Amino acid sequence: MDELLNPVSTISYKDTGETRENLLVEVGQSDSRVQKPAANSRSLVASSTPQDILEVLRNAPNHDSLMLALKLLSDENATFKVTDPSPLAAQIIHVLVSDVIPNYWHILGKSRGAQRRNTHSSKTVDWDILVPLRSVPGLSSILLRLKELIQTCKEHKNRVGGPDVPANLDILLQLVTAVLTEDDSVLKIWDTLGPITAKQKALRHEFLGLFGSGKLLGICAEAEDIVNDGGKSTPRNFWIADGAFYSEWLGSNITRWAKSLPADSSDAWKCCGELLSKAFRLGNPEKVLREIVSSLLLLQTDDKSFSFLSLIDSLPSLEQKNLLQTLLKLISKDYFSATVTSEDDSEWWKANAYPVSGAANLISRVISTEQRKEYIIDWLTGSSGAGIGDGIAIRRAVVVSISNSKNDLETVLEKGLQQFGDQLYIRHTPTLQQEVHAQVLLLSAGYIHRRAPLRLAILLRSGAHLNAVSNRLAASSPRARFLGMIVGEALSSLVDKVDNKMDFKVDEMSTAEAKWFKSLVFVQDTTGSLDALKSKAIVETPRRKEKSKASKGNPIPKPDVTRGTSKIVSIEEIEDDEEGEESDDDGLVPYAKPDSDVEDSDEDPTLINRNKPTAPVYVRDLITYFRDIEDYDKQKLALATAPSLIRRKANFGTEVSSHAEELATLLVGLQDKYDMEDFADMRLQGMIAILVSQPQKMGPWFSKTFFDGDYSLSQRASVLTTIGLGARELGGFGSADKAMGNSSTSFASKALPEKMQALYAPPAQPPLSALESLSTDMTRTMIAPMATSLADKLTGPDILKVRTFSSRLEVESRRKKPVTNTLAALVSNSFFFPLTGRFFIHLKAYGSSRANVVFQPHLLSLFIKTLALLLHFSGPSTLSLPQMTSEFWDLLLSLRMQAVGDIIVVESILFAFMTILEMNEDKRRLVEVHGRQLLETQQWVEGIFSRIGNGGSEEDMRIRTLAAAALVRIGECVEKYQALLMGDLASFRG
Repeated sequence: MDELLNPVSTISYKDTGETRENLLVEVGQSDSRVQKPAANSRSLVASSTPQDILEVLRNAPNHDSLMLALKLLSDENATFKVTDPSPLAAQIIHVLVSDVIPNYWHILGKSRGAQRRNTHSSKTVDWDILVPLRSVPGLSSILLRLKELIQTCKEHKNRVGGPDVPANLDILLQLVTAVLTEDDSVLKIWDTLGPITAKQKALRHEFLGLFGSGKLLGICAEAEDIVNDGGKSTPRNFWIADGAFYSEWLGSNITRWAKSLPADSSDAWKCCGELLSKAFRLGNPEKVLREIVSSLLLLQTDDKSFSFLSLIDSLPSLEQKNLLQTLLKLISKDYFSATVTSEDDSEWWKANAYPVSGAANLISRVISTEQRKEYIIDWLTGSSGAGIGDGIAIRRAVVVSISNSKNDLETVLEKGLQQFGDQLYIRHTPTLQQEVHAQVLLLSAGYIHRRAPLRLAILLRSGAHLNAVSNRLAASSPRARFLGMIVGEALSSLVDKVDNKMDFKVDEMSTAEAKWFKSLVFVQDTTGSLDALKSKAIVETPRRKEKSKASKGNPIPKPDVTRGTSKIVSIEEIEDDEEGEESDDDGLVPYAKPDSDVEDSDEDPTLINRNKPTAPVYVRDLITYFRDIEDYDKQKLALATAPSLIRRKANFGTEVSSHAEELATLLVGLQDKYDMEDFADMRLQGMIAILVSQPQKMGPWFSKTFFDGDYSLSQRASVLTTIGLGARELGGFGSADKAMGNSSTSFASKALPEKMQALYAPPAQPPLSALESLSTDMTRTMIAPMATSLADKLTGPDILKVRTFSSRLEVESRRKKPVTNTLAALVSNSFFFPLTGRFFIHLKAYGSSRANVVFQPHLLSLFIKTLALLLHFSGPSTLSLPQMTSEFWDLLLSLRMQAVGDIIVVESILFAFMTILEMNEDKRRLVEVHGRQLLETQQWVEGIFSRIGNGGSEEDMRIRTLAAAALVRIGECVEKYQALLMGDLASFRG
């Protein structure tokens, strides 16, 4: 065995000759064996070189050495600039970011509570200390370190132990917020770049990409997510990681930069404009522009319009157009109401003439160049402009801003007349868009008449005006004819004499809405002062909204325990009577057990709340309950009582109408903070109650909220569900819904216990939403007659069949009683056209990519089904059915490519096609007006039917069934009116 053991190595120990009595040496004793001071204790002086500073920072400096080093690096008179890019400066910044400042962060900072851009307490350091990091290399080093830690956290996510990466990320995020917390941070970093050289050009490019490309925002947002996932009870929220607050900060910094620039600094203006252009692409252009307009124009005592115009002039032409559109949207949102007044009062426009004059002043300053003036004219007459969905005040302000130029007004009127009378425009443009263009047409005609009456008379004698009126009167849509008669009578009242004035003598021209439209030619707004907007200027708000905590009330006193004495007299055992004799007390009736009190079920009596809120009896109390998000009882009580209270108060004064939008906003944005049972249903019933109580006002509001609101997918889906179910109730189907809901009960004896149900029962399918259930039932209703007819044909000739006749009483008993369809008169202007019109505008503004939230497959499918249900609930006798059919069919055909790969979107489009074909009972008119759409639909549906073969999944078979039903309906129309489709009307036999 000895030969198997071989030594690996041999070590010899030697005596060093040291004596053992001198092993302990005093600290102050001079001895050669005591270690000499290292380089980290080297003292710095004013003449220390950058290499000395780097050496001190690398070797764990103490507090005094660190402060002296930072002071030397921050000296503006020093020859060495750490903010200038160089190898030595990069090493110094790297050591500061990676080692020194994270270690000393709790000492450098002073806890000063929550900063204005951070909801949590953070460190606030002196600005002079952070001068080395207030530069492009400094910020780039911080972002690089953040990326390294993020990657380290991803790699070591499932490992136990190791460094606390979230804590380091938290410190670096606080460091970034401290460096950039001021409103002139971008200006100070710009000042460190110096004159233009080859190296400085690269730095300027990095400077613009750092703030404008979203690089800083994206990295900090990812780091914030990792910090919040680290297990902390209170989430950390940094303004630098929030897109909205970052855009506000960037807009404020651009404003400070623009104020400091001289007029002859063309290069700086160019860079400032390029940063503004990039800021608009970060997703919050309104917040950026609001900061710029407020700081440079509205909140200034002196006139800073030069800086404002110079900043706009430095933008590219396309960005100037986007800025102008954003500005108009911002003015309409912040200063004007979206409600369109339609009262029979010729002086209605004077109510808000003062803010309109201020807005006209602001717009006229922006359109000081010919190019931007062309943009504003294009906005007034374009296919997607004129502020669709906004109030008329913004159109009044824009028309006034160009009213000083007669040529511009004539251009608007001429283009408006040509577009207004175009047949394709009448048939395919959303009704909401046609209405705003009609308003612009009437407003511009009124100003031209007051400036040059003869010129207006010449324009109205042209063929454009005559074609506009005649094509409108020949349109199939009642709303198109209504607008044509309005424009004809209004323009004729300006130029024609009393005897020759155009008068159609129909009842529609005597309504309040018609009189309001015709009064637009008499609106006389003027260009005022910006003081009209300064009084309503947006006050600077905190960068981060803090949750309002409910004030703590007095503590609930503990219930007094009854102080009594008890004494055990005796314990006696009572034996059962063996003979089974009845007790003498059998005649006594025992007291009933008291009802169980839920409030007393808690074991701890101190937790019992006896001061529970009472049910609200006024809408204002209901709003107060919804706002108190910290009180569970108020939230639950408000949700439970909201539907009945709103419906009860709907026609009782103006209590509901004046608070409808505020109440709907609270309900749409309400969160299930306490995990309540039936929360979604109670919230939905409240929203439906608001919509049903004020359909003309809240129908367009819900449509606007669906597209423009900052809500999640589930909240947007609840808005669509509210529109669909509210329209169904207005259509007279409310009683059917209640009957259907009461019949869906299950017997307890037929159900297994919960544990056995989980073991043996098949997995439960996810419940369908209300709109999906309605669409499924409607699909069966539409397909059932076709299936019955086909089965009847397969059984043989009709002469061999025996028919049974029912009695008259039996037929009458099965006949449904007629119901009042209130929806038919409201569906076009309050429900359908606001949805389709805003959809087309949203499509042109944001495109059809998946990044657009409206084009998420589930939400898009629900949107299409909502429109189909609105068409169905309004009934086949709706006057606006032709225009609704035209807009809906164009919308569906535009979504054919979007449906590729999304089977739920395909199903919703097929369902919508079936609804259109079912609701339009006049198939001849359908073929004559929509022949091209009919054939395109047939070709697309045939492709869907051929791609989905037999034997697929249940979902595939459902789509195949829908496609087959649509082909049958289309085939019936094509076969019967084939000659009409080919244009051979002479040989057609109807």
